[in-house]
Amino acid sequence: MNATSSAAVDDPGRVVLLTTSHRVAPGLLSWPAWQTLRAADRVLCADGAHPQLPYLRDAGLAVEESSPTAEELVAACADGGTVVVVATGEGEPALTDGLARLAGSGRVAMPELELLPASYDLPGARLLDLVQVMDRIRAECPWSSQQTHKGLAKYGIEEAYELVEAIEDGDRDELREELGDVLLQVVFHARIAEEDPDSPFSVDDVAGTIVAKLIHRHPHVFGDETATTPEEVKAHWLRTKATEKQRESVTDGVPLGQPGLALAAKLSSRVRTAGLEVPLPASDGIGYELLALAARAEAQGVDPEAALRAAARAYRDAIRGVEGVED
Repeated sequence: MNATSSAAVDDPGRVVLLTTSHRVAPGLLSWPAWQTLRAADRVLCADGAHPQLPYLRDAGLAVEESSPTAEELVAACADGGTVVVVATGEGEPALTDGLARLAGSGRVAMPELELLPASYDLPGARLLDLVQVMDRIRAECPWSSQQTHKGLAKYGIEEAYELVEAIEDGDRDELREELGDVLLQVVFHARIAEEDPDSPFSVDDVAGTIVAKLIHRHPHVFGDETATTPEEVKAHWLRTKATEKQRESVTDGVPLGQPGLALAAKLSSRVRTAGLEVPLPASDGIGYELLALAARAEAQGVDPEAALRAAARAYRDAIRGVEGVED
């Protein structure tokens, strides 16, 4: 064996599979990734449209648009060199499977194999995927492309009720799914809003608005005020909300279209919180009796809607028991 062959066996080289996240702005790579890229003998990428390529080339790196087989990649490292493969979105499964087969055969001196994550997703990064998917659905789906805020309104109500049901059932898998369905409604409406000719806004505007509101209404977290109990937090919230809204009545902003028990409880809560003395309307009829029950429940810290749902579920179970239906 000559000296060159001996060196190749002693140092079979190094293959680095560089992975990046499409949810992180291109070019924002870790320092170890940049060091490895600059020190590499060759940098390969199978995807000529990979979002990282322009930034790598701007940094002075020569990136070859190549999709080598496992055998070709091992041969490229045979002189002790380092080859970096910038992975595509799929992660190069064919290449990694081929390298595993070669290593398992025992017939080839394998280079050092390294997986180097060059960027990581931040918490919440998958929301970017949802925005992108919604963009495509809005553009290409015959049904979704025709939807309006008004047409989707009923689905928002349905999904909210299904979320409540999942919470009350204690089903974690169902809870995760229903939270996603509610989130879809938000993103869907925001995507439709982008197309408004007079007053468009995007999901970023929606997020920005709620972020600003949360910061403003939590001065004990983001400001100089203090709060050590839930009651003090609620007091902060109500004060800042009152300043923002400048409402004439405590009833302003209470949606009258919500379920009756919830509406009655909300009005009762507003009256109690404001310290007003407002007697309940004195009249006969089931409606007024229900109003009194809802006000009493709210005063005791009981959600009348949830309480009635729990009782109705028990009634449903009793019905099924009489029918001989097993759950």
